Amino acid sequence: MQIPAHGKSHQEVMAALDAFGADDLPWREGGTFAYVYEAGREVEALVKDAYMRFLTENALDPTVYPSLLRFENEIVAMAISHLRGDGDCVGNFTSGGTESCLLAVKAARDHARRVRGIAEPELVLPVTAHACFQKAAQYFDMPMRLVPVDPDSWKVRPEDMAKAINSNTALIVGSACQYAHGVIDPIPELGQLALDKGVLLHVDGCIGGFVLPYFRRLGVKVTDFDFAVPGVTSISMDFHKYAYAAKGASVVLYRSKELRRHQIFTAATWTGYSVINPTIQSTKSGGPLAACWALLNFLGDEGYLRFAERKLQATQAIAAMIRAHPDVRLMAEPESTLLAFTSDQFSIFPIVDAMRRRGWFVQPQLGYMGSKQNIHLSIDQSTLDVLDRFLPDLDAAIEEAKRSNSADLPAEMKAMLGAIEADNFTPEAYQQLMTAAGTADGLPEGTTAINAMLNAMKPEVAAKVMTEYFNDLYRPTA
Repeated sequence: MQIPAHGKSHQEVMAALDAFGADDLPWREGGTFAYVYEAGREVEALVKDAYMRFLTENALDPTVYPSLLRFENEIVAMAISHLRGDGDCVGNFTSGGTESCLLAVKAARDHARRVRGIAEPELVLPVTAHACFQKAAQYFDMPMRLVPVDPDSWKVRPEDMAKAINSNTALIVGSACQYAHGVIDPIPELGQLALDKGVLLHVDGCIGGFVLPYFRRLGVKVTDFDFAVPGVTSISMDFHKYAYAAKGASVVLYRSKELRRHQIFTAATWTGYSVINPTIQSTKSGGPLAACWALLNFLGDEGYLRFAERKLQATQAIAAMIRAHPDVRLMAEPESTLLAFTSDQFSIFPIVDAMRRRGWFVQPQLGYMGSKQNIHLSIDQSTLDVLDRFLPDLDAAIEEAKRSNSADLPAEMKAMLGAIEADNFTPEAYQQLMTAAGTADGLPEGTTAINAMLNAMKPEVAAKVMTEYFNDLYRPTA
């Protein structure tokens, strides 16, 4: 495909965009239980107006666009206050939770090298910590120690973290809440452990950090996780999730400027303009900054508290339905807006396709690292308005999954898949697997077969399969 020889009209281009999006998930109707967070058309309109007003401004150089610097400093100040930080706390606006966590790891690595004299800093994290921390370890070439969690609560045990810490540990990680099961790690105990061992502690509050303080105000018993906890040295928190800002909008916060200094990249040893990057991005649109600032001021604390109450009601209603159902069970009691459920009687993977046929997206999670395969739900304020449709559809999907054998792999196939070793996995083997799963030609019609196959593999083999799949999926259009 080449650049078109002749341009199209505005109307033609917009019609093409609408056509391309025809098969996308119906997020405005509250049907998406991951990836998208929806606060209504009025909020959406404001976000788009503010975003477009500062779309072209570039946050690369704050001396050229002082408006963007003001937006960032005010957003960070609100985040610090929200997470009970003091006047010494600092932070930066980032493109999302992954960038925020990458920066926290990078800062910890460089702090360990420069301040503690550690030649090869290490990262210690629970197996439930978001995968972006493993991404950080890979990107920054840091040894990583994965710590198992309690199989009943899905929370990391401080004594297990303590065993993994050694003289090279730069950073330990806890989640508030962790994504997979929706529970909060024991952050106060991890904070004390960090103080005792002389290491830094990052709290991943990307998905829970914004809403949990509101849940506390609504009477929910919330484990302390923020800067009120001694030993917490950095926190990440997204605004493009439950604060409803435009993607991407997140912050990484530090206990002090001394820690944040190790995050910043500066280059003077080249012939061009001076490069000073507080974050990973260099050039970045002012749109997300302006949209985030506008929305925080538009909804205000009262508006967010109202939304939090709706999210809490929806979460409690769905959890109650699953708790009462004879064929499925909660993986853990939800402590925020996330929950996961599974079944001990049948494969839950057909539920995903059964719900998709009914207009809903629910997220499958494979049974790895000690966790049983399950269905994840990220519950939004808009969920409250669709519960009368969602709960009966979920019940029907569970019944359909009970009767389905589409996820029942023959015993010999399970054994074969489980015996594959990552070192022996070849592109030819990948093609054979994709043909067997019916996905050799692109996106599958359903996900049950491929999820069942992946679930039967070792995690490191499944990772290779998924790498090959995405490497094939993103290819130039002929």
